[in-house]
Amino acid sequence: MVGMAFAIKTEVSDFRAKTFEFAAQKTMYGGKHIAKGDVVFVFASENDGGQGLIACGIVTSSKAIAKKRGIARQTPRVSVTIKRTALAKRPLARSELKPFSDWNDGRPESELNFKFYRQATNKIVGISDEAATFLRKFF
Repeated sequence: MVGMAFAIKTEVSDFRAKTFEFAAQKTMYGGKHIAKGDVVFVFASENDGGQGLIACGIVTSSKAIAKKRGIARQTPRVSVTIKRTALAKRPLARSELKPFSDWNDGRPESELNFKFYRQATNKIVGISDEAATFLRKFF
């Protein structure tokens, strides 16, 4: 793997787009370190009518959003452009990950459940090599 691996859960208007552009996305669990060349797994947020994992791709641009003055606690935000490299061949969504709630069992499914659904907001997250290997099986 060239860069790090990340996953994004957000509203996706065109599931089959060749390029995805996501502006000012919240980041958690190392998501603020996303950079050009990194692998990203794209989840269409169920909060916004999506179906979970839909694609994977490579980051072609990443830009941190400046924090606003006078606000003590702010979640870092990043705008990213992702070139799609593959479409998911089988489903992976909240319903498939929900049974994996022992967040300390070391399973990639549990990691994804924790990072995406413990706090169900849309976000970019850094994921482990094990989680990235697990997600590659869906393509």
